[in-house]
Amino acid sequence: MERIDELQRDGLKLIQDPDCFCFGTDAVLLADFASARPGEKVMDLCAASSVVSTLMYARCPEAFYTGLEIQPKQADMGRRSIKMNGLSGRLTMVEGDLRKVETLFPRASFDVVTANPPYMPPDSLKAKSEEVAIARSEICCTLEDVIRAASYLLKYHGRFYIVYKPSRLAELFEKLLAYRLEPKTMQLVFPYKDREPEQVLIGASKQGGRQMRILPPLITYEKPGVYTRQMLQVYGQDGHHLPLADTSRSATGQ
Repeated sequence: MERIDELQRDGLKLIQDPDCFCFGTDAVLLADFASARPGEKVMDLCAASSVVSTLMYARCPEAFYTGLEIQPKQADMGRRSIKMNGLSGRLTMVEGDLRKVETLFPRASFDVVTANPPYMPPDSLKAKSEEVAIARSEICCTLEDVIRAASYLLKYHGRFYIVYKPSRLAELFEKLLAYRLEPKTMQLVFPYKDREPEQVLIGASKQGGRQMRILPPLITYEKPGVYTRQMLQVYGQDGHHLPLADTSRSATGQ
């Protein structure tokens, strides 16, 4: 059943359906890590119902955002969310398959591409619906599909931002370099300071130089149910309205 969630950003809202998929901490981390500048064109791959674009718009309303989503219901919720927020002049939702990106958009037509892709192997999790399975596992696209699409869409020295699984970091670097996306920034996200990381955030540049910054780690919780100051800053909150996202998915994607 659909619901309307407050994003706690300038009155912005998002239509979601738990039976299809609801965004998690990964999307919030990606929207905070990525950057857009006034006038730039930003593409969000695996957009679901447009959460990353909407959160990025709250930080940079002068950019233009497009979401690409393969699932019809998610794309429809995204379009209706955009209309509900009065953002039709800045945000656009396109229903389509990123594996056929050449048929949807011209080459080198975006300044920034973001991606919060599925990263579980097909048939590796028990999902309550086909829609959730597609959102979380590599049924409709692989990591290489996502990176190939990003490289195709980006202008020279355009920026790519992705949130992914640390255990697949070697594969992620391999694919980025194969498609001329040079890693430039990296940040690991830990649930607690004494645990292994659950997410990695990577920023890459199309045909950029070979030099990468390792950012300080981001720790999510001080103790169960209590966000660190770092995480509160990511949410742009003082903590009174948290959690924004479904944090039960923070280790499994999206």
